[in-house]
Amino acid sequence: MAEETILESTERTSGREALRKNVQAAIALAGAVRSTLGPMGLDKLLIDDEGRTLVTNDGVTVLENARVEHPVARMIISASSTQDRVARDGTTSTVVICAEMLRNAWQLVRQGVHPATIARGFSQAEEFALSALSELKIEADLDQIKSAVETSLAGKMDQASQIHLSGLALEAANNILKDGRADPTRVKVIQQGGSKIGNTELTSGLAIAKTKIHPEMHENGGPGTILLIDGGIERRKPLAETKISVESVGMLDAFRAAESKALAKQIDNLISIGCDLVVCREGVDDEAKQALANAGILAYRRVESKDLDLLANSCGATTVHDATRASKADLGVFIQTREELRGGVNHWILDAEDGGATLIARASTKEVLGEVERCFADALGVACQLVEQPWLLPGAGATQVALARRLRRHAESISSREQMAIEAWADALESIPRALARNAGLDGINMLLKLTAAQAQDGPNIGLDLESGGVSDVIERGILEPFNITRQALTGATEAAVSILRIDDVLWAQVEAHIPDEIQQQLAQGN
Repeated sequence: MAEETILESTERTSGREALRKNVQAAIALAGAVRSTLGPMGLDKLLIDDEGRTLVTNDGVTVLENARVEHPVARMIISASSTQDRVARDGTTSTVVICAEMLRNAWQLVRQGVHPATIARGFSQAEEFALSALSELKIEADLDQIKSAVETSLAGKMDQASQIHLSGLALEAANNILKDGRADPTRVKVIQQGGSKIGNTELTSGLAIAKTKIHPEMHENGGPGTILLIDGGIERRKPLAETKISVESVGMLDAFRAAESKALAKQIDNLISIGCDLVVCREGVDDEAKQALANAGILAYRRVESKDLDLLANSCGATTVHDATRASKADLGVFIQTREELRGGVNHWILDAEDGGATLIARASTKEVLGEVERCFADALGVACQLVEQPWLLPGAGATQVALARRLRRHAESISSREQMAIEAWADALESIPRALARNAGLDGINMLLKLTAAQAQDGPNIGLDLESGGVSDVIERGILEPFNITRQALTGATEAAVSILRIDDVLWAQVEAHIPDEIQQQLAQGN
């Protein structure tokens, strides 16, 4: 009686019914993105409240922009987002595998297997699969790395655009590689509309659509020192509204002279610390422009905070708030500075030791530009992983089938009910080649059987050939996927599935009906 009183405003679902509803939510979520999987996957058109449209093939983009309220579905979306953040690819695979694990787990629960037993079996299967995965990996050469980066864009754009963007991504990854690590955040993207994707280009260094603030300044030069100011070189403005009472002749001139002196003090300090280039987030006073030009200091203004951060990381500079208080320790170092006209827009380009690179993305429309940027980000993430750790796995479903075959043999050595869970986990892996085949207009089950038989005879490098409707050696065809992407997908999908299996009680707080604010305002006005 006490429990009913406490939970009187809460809807409760427990036991098998809770698990059934959670599994249904997972399957429905996977159904929304399964058709985007693979080189022949289809696109999704997303429309927000304001009528803005987004056409994409990226699974995590679809899920993150959709209005999903079910908590279990949100857990799986979180796993997909983590996959995107860590590996940059494999987001759809993570969702599909997780949903298939839960579907198979529900069938075992209906047969009398406890969810805790299934969770233990799933964890054992994951541990064995990750060990077997290391045996399947190959150390890639440059051509194989290039093929793997192209494979990461399969189905997202036309083939010419895939090749072009993947080549730029690999070039960018090599440019930012330092001490065995490539940080994709050091690559900046600038969008320019009114052109075609093939005109997208990569330039070394950081490019910012800016022009020097004074025509007498020399935009080409280097090496030198750079100072970053999170502010401007301007006359000081009062913090509040003030009025100046001029009581004598020359008082206003004295006030202006004091302002000029303050400006001159800032310029003198820049000269004393040996600054060759100054970059401001805010403006530069006209008087200061001429003084900087006379001192031989190149200057740029109205530079965004995120660009200041990139410049700071590239040049080793410390951002200051006031030029007067800047010191030599705050200065960074650059190799070369130059201005170039690209696509009809003047760009200031700075090269530094850790200068990174800039992609100037071009496309015909704003929507396509957004997709170009997303595709390049995915390709760059994959390229950075591969230049750091060139490990690859057979693609086109070959790795998933090879793991499933090994898991089934391993399950035969398990005498407890976990054996059934391991087999269910293996079956979930095969959902990937089935989905690939279906998205290509082929029979998923027939293609899976054909692939399994071929691997039993010719080894684990045999994968689907979606163009011919058969199977072939994917290593020879260059269809490869990064080791880290597959490993993260298996780990993320398993952790999400196990977490959901351990839920046996769902409590929904009932939301009381209320009158919308708009209606309340109308009623108030009517009274």
